[in-house]
Amino acid sequence: MRALAITGVALTALAAICSFAPAAQMHHKPPSHPAIVELFTSQGCSSCPPADDLMAQLSRERRDVIVLSLPVDIWDYNGWKDTLAKPEFTLRQKHYAQSRGDHQVYTPQVVIDGQWHGVGSDRAQVLSLVDDAAASRAAQDAPFTLREQNGMVVVELGDSAADLGRGAGVWLMRVIKSRVISVGRGENKGREITYTNVVRSIVRMGHWTGAAARFEMPLPEARADEADGYVVIVQKSWGDALGPILASGKGGQL
Repeated sequence: MRALAITGVALTALAAICSFAPAAQMHHKPPSHPAIVELFTSQGCSSCPPADDLMAQLSRERRDVIVLSLPVDIWDYNGWKDTLAKPEFTLRQKHYAQSRGDHQVYTPQVVIDGQWHGVGSDRAQVLSLVDDAAASRAAQDAPFTLREQNGMVVVELGDSAADLGRGAGVWLMRVIKSRVISVGRGENKGREITYTNVVRSIVRMGHWTGAAARFEMPLPEARADEADGYVVIVQKSWGDALGPILASGKGGQL
């Protein structure tokens, strides 16, 4: 695991090897919306490839999970510049840490449903977090439908009984289903790494206050940035603070 501690502008790096634990046999009740597993990963992190492999496995095995890979640039100084990283993904990871109040930023790090984090290469921990979060997802769920109609991506949200506070953002993430990268330098020199559901950009569709609402985006806009498809999330947010994800869905070739 590669870690950064946020203290003003000072960043302290730590490195450790993450172990795997066998997955327990579980019975999965289909959730009202899939769990969102965001993996913050880097081509410059030697601990990350096992997590990248795990995301590919989860994407194949779990219909109740949507995996998203968000490459970050925090290790670009270490001999290799990540070819998929975006500064906004690094900022998103830091905003999560600040919103939780623990200030823990590391790679590979997963964030589940915008609330819980863990080591992205630890299969047992990731699955435990997904299953433990199911009750919270059900309690905070938003009435949500996602479809394509007349050349548009259409999101419809019904009236919510939950307290949304300052409301929730409706976000569309443009996603490439799979991308293989050959790393030329740095800690992963000579390795070929496969990334699953790689986010290329995040755009806002609108703001939901809890009343029934409809949001639309033209399909060509949703499929920009060479995306194979898209993921839509409804997430509580205020300023830079990121709260729980209330609803999710995917479209295109994902």
